[in-house]
Amino acid sequence: MEENNETSEGGFILLGFSDQPQLEIIIFVVVLISYLLTLVGNTTIILVSRLDSKLHTPMYFFLTNLSFLDLALTTSIVPQLLWNLRGPAKTITSTGCILQLYVSLSLGSTECVLLTIMAFDRYVAVCRPLNYTTVMHPSFCKTLAGTAWLSGVGNTLIQSTITLRLPRCGHRRLHHFLCEVPAMIKLACVDIHANQVQLFVATLVLLLLPMALISVSYGFIAHSVIKIKSSQAWCKALGTCGSHLLVVSLYFGTSSVIYIQPQRSFGHSQGMFLTLFYTVVTPTLNPLIYTLRNKDVKGALRRLLHTQFLSFSTCASLVGVCCFVFYIAWYLLFTGNTKANQNLP
Repeated sequence: MEENNETSEGGFILLGFSDQPQLEIIIFVVVLISYLLTLVGNTTIILVSRLDSKLHTPMYFFLTNLSFLDLALTTSIVPQLLWNLRGPAKTITSTGCILQLYVSLSLGSTECVLLTIMAFDRYVAVCRPLNYTTVMHPSFCKTLAGTAWLSGVGNTLIQSTITLRLPRCGHRRLHHFLCEVPAMIKLACVDIHANQVQLFVATLVLLLLPMALISVSYGFIAHSVIKIKSSQAWCKALGTCGSHLLVVSLYFGTSSVIYIQPQRSFGHSQGMFLTLFYTVVTPTLNPLIYTLRNKDVKGALRRLLHTQFLSFSTCASLVGVCCFVFYIAWYLLFTGNTKANQNLP
């Protein structure tokens, strides 16, 4: 345990894509562009949903939560990733690793539950339209959103704490680009069977169960739409559910491969690229999916631009806030990397 404590003080080495140096500059550019688009796109959705009164509905309330989740999730991962991709140093401080582990797992778990809640919202909208306003009451929506956030916090408090208490015996080389539970477990120098069982149970509750509930919800939606022999009803249902279904497919499709695949494959290049997709690329695509496929959002954007709510000064302020958030996250979470480089071989 003493060696474990010494390792924690020195920090960790994130090997990441170091075995493919020719790709690091390409990944750096792609991640940087994706992150900037994520900041602008998701912040725009949050502002539009709050400023346009026509979007003050349960669907856009949950979408605002999703956009905030994507902003926070990428900010907990991307600054450190860019730091390590830019040069030979692949280190992260112990504090930075712990923060990244707790925050990213909490936000990722919350998103799984939130996407399930959004599927339930679409089910009520399509299958119980006359009862929609009664069922999806604002106070009930807030309760559902709060449940999603609490489930994420509870999951990370359990999983991350148990993972960090494992003795590592001086091991500090993570075969990953971020501090994640499956990769951290592999550093342990004791039997990790119990941890693998605990991880499987968490995956079952927060990944497989939401996927099953979402599938059931869309099964009911499809059954209801089929009974209505109207092309207009089909188009309305597709417009109502298409964006959410696409987001669900992107997020669960990649994350499920990471957490359901055999433990021995964690940390391999294929797994890292899949993790990169659902933690960096998917949050970039979400705003595009919801704006390009959604007439309400596009209409709200046009109205706000027409009434000059989003004037040049507002847009400039938005860009400034995004840059400020990026800088603060980089500085506060990972400013100790230079010092860590001196302590690690």
